[in-house]
Amino acid sequence: MTQATADAACGMIELWRSRVMPSDRRGAADGNPAVASAPAKARAEVPWSTAIFAAIALGFLAIAGANDGAEAQRSAEAPRIVVATTILAEPASQAALSIQVGPPGSVPGNTFVRLRGLPASVSLSEGYAIAPGSWAVPLFGLPSLKAIVPAGVSGRSEIIIHLVGVDGTTLAETRTALVVGPAAMIAPSERPAAERVPADRPPQRSTLAISPSPTPGRNGQPPPTNLTPDEKQRAERLVVSGDRHLEQGNIGAARQFFQRAAEAGLAAGALKMAATYDPSELDRLGVKVQGAIPDRAEARKWYERARTLGAPEAEERLARIGGS
Repeated sequence: MTQATADAACGMIELWRSRVMPSDRRGAADGNPAVASAPAKARAEVPWSTAIFAAIALGFLAIAGANDGAEAQRSAEAPRIVVATTILAEPASQAALSIQVGPPGSVPGNTFVRLRGLPASVSLSEGYAIAPGSWAVPLFGLPSLKAIVPAGVSGRSEIIIHLVGVDGTTLAETRTALVVGPAAMIAPSERPAAERVPADRPPQRSTLAISPSPTPGRNGQPPPTNLTPDEKQRAERLVVSGDRHLEQGNIGAARQFFQRAAEAGLAAGALKMAATYDPSELDRLGVKVQGAIPDRAEARKWYERARTLGAPEAEERLARIGGS
């Protein structure tokens, strides 16, 4: 029960004592010896209004306690992100980004992790860039996620990490810092907790379970997803949003929507995602996406995903770009 609930209950009891309980019985209840010596029968008489008011007060307390318990349970089951407070990396290296989400059962399907605040020249091994310094990473890419740090980068960057639902809402948020430089230059207070544990005491393991990643299918891609009618409709809306951004020349935003549709299990989403990297498709789109850089490897990856999801056009396009 919260303090506010307890205060409200005390106020109700005091109101009852002042308005319903006669002054002589209030004295007895407060320990007045003169009133306490009154006959027991007189003191035992309780008006019906008193009993009713007491029952209402008890009901109020029971409901408030139940609400407090339900709120605490909802808070405990809310999605969370666990990451080290500081991530160390050296120039011209790859640093593991250990990001965990959970607990199991609390994370809705088709969510992804968004990172903001990375140095513009730093890229990630999974996901895709949505803006300079900002990346979107699917949950199945988290176990192998690494920051690819080029030579010449140094300093500290504050990174904001969001867990984002399929409808774009933020489900959880946390922060970390990427510190790039020689390890000897990092202050002890900035080092991860695991590095500051005494040698005679092993570091404690996190008790937060990681949501299981989808089991890879053909060519390492997640297996096909059987979509419900509602899930298919939501994924198709994502494709429509991606098409709208693509018509406006915003290929980065378009890719974000296409990838989310593909990860939801929609073949058209994977096909559209592949087309944004396919040189032939980019030529066909022309000036509308001027400046887009083709990437045959990325196109092949998403065409393979589209083929796994059942897109008949994917086989022909894979053959055209030299896919298997």
